[in-house]
Amino acid sequence: MKIAKVAASAGLGGFFFDDQKAIKAGARADGAAYIGEPQTPGFSAVRQAGQSISVMFVLEDGQIAYGDCAAVQYSGAGGRDALFSAGDFLGIITREIAPLYTGLEITGFKEMARLADRHMDGGGRPLHSAIRYGVTQACLDAAAKAGKTLMAKVIAGEYGLELSQKRIPVFCQCGDDRYTNADKMILKGADVMPHGLFNSIEKTGKTGEKLTGYVKWLRERVLELRQSEGYNPVFHIDVYGTLGEAFGGGGDGGANNLEKIARFLSALEEVAKPFKLRIESPVDMGERQAQIDALAGLREILDGMGAGVHIVADEWCNTYDDIVAFADSKAGHMAQIKTPDLGGINNTIEAVLYCKERGMGAYLGGTCNETNRSAEVCAHIALATSPDQILAKPGMGVDEGLMIVQNEMNRVLALKDLA
Repeated sequence: MKIAKVAASAGLGGFFFDDQKAIKAGARADGAAYIGEPQTPGFSAVRQAGQSISVMFVLEDGQIAYGDCAAVQYSGAGGRDALFSAGDFLGIITREIAPLYTGLEITGFKEMARLADRHMDGGGRPLHSAIRYGVTQACLDAAAKAGKTLMAKVIAGEYGLELSQKRIPVFCQCGDDRYTNADKMILKGADVMPHGLFNSIEKTGKTGEKLTGYVKWLRERVLELRQSEGYNPVFHIDVYGTLGEAFGGGGDGGANNLEKIARFLSALEEVAKPFKLRIESPVDMGERQAQIDALAGLREILDGMGAGVHIVADEWCNTYDDIVAFADSKAGHMAQIKTPDLGGINNTIEAVLYCKERGMGAYLGGTCNETNRSAEVCAHIALATSPDQILAKPGMGVDEGLMIVQNEMNRVLALKDLA
């Protein structure tokens, strides 16, 4: 089976591109917008509409395989690739991707994915991670369609894996609507919740007091609304480095105050009980090695205290090589594998497997700014690789992302012995 033609179309992402640096510097929320001056190169406003590109392979038998190029909400931050504009990158699909794949024999996913993931543009640079992300999704879909099987089965076959026999726990994120959306999660039985979006010191509190109040409310709300005593979600809250600001005396991540942060997290764990607590990005040190050192030190302190709260690496943990470095250093208890940042989904697959091999929790994440298609493909990756959790995506509305990811996994589980 060959790829006869390659086409591409511009589209929307599931949320927005946000200038994280401007938000941390005090850009003011005004309804759905932010008021302030952008501070990250490429941004013309603090908040801009998310964009995507669908890459479509027309197979010689008429089937169409496709994937979606998408980039994270906080593009250009934490060492990530620059802002992704569909208008700027559609031409690259035509110039760089179409010649690579038109007329190509579909031999297998890994081989096809490497073509885009290792391709250099005319300037000798790798393609933007968003392009590699979408093109390799199309490669996986093409391999599945050529083999008349499921994408999850293609991954399992090529990597020597066994498909999960049950759905992977789904993590929902609430955005700034952290009360009403948490209610939705509880009513729909989300496995992991609520993300929280504590992305400024104003939201977290100068001593973490607002975060503590929210965790207390969340605990009480689950106990009040849950429809079964067997429903015990994990509390996973992203604080975007603000604990470093609260306990470090500035925005440098508070490397010399890890003991204070650890004591705060241990106390927060008590507030959350009986629910397990994870805290994502407690500090942001501004560069990779300092971030690794800080999270490794914080994990060591917490483990030494016998605390059960776990910390999750996100900022500066973007590429496959980054994830290897964080896992090898035990920099945190879990790593977010932020799928668009890794480029080709072959790297995502290998990152999940590496974390599991090294005893690091694997969070198959991504961004609210993806699309339904990339979310569906990630559901197949999850069932093939069995991470600890997968992000409900795209969007911040809870209902849509949870439905897309959970329903796709349930379809695969129903079909795995039939297709």
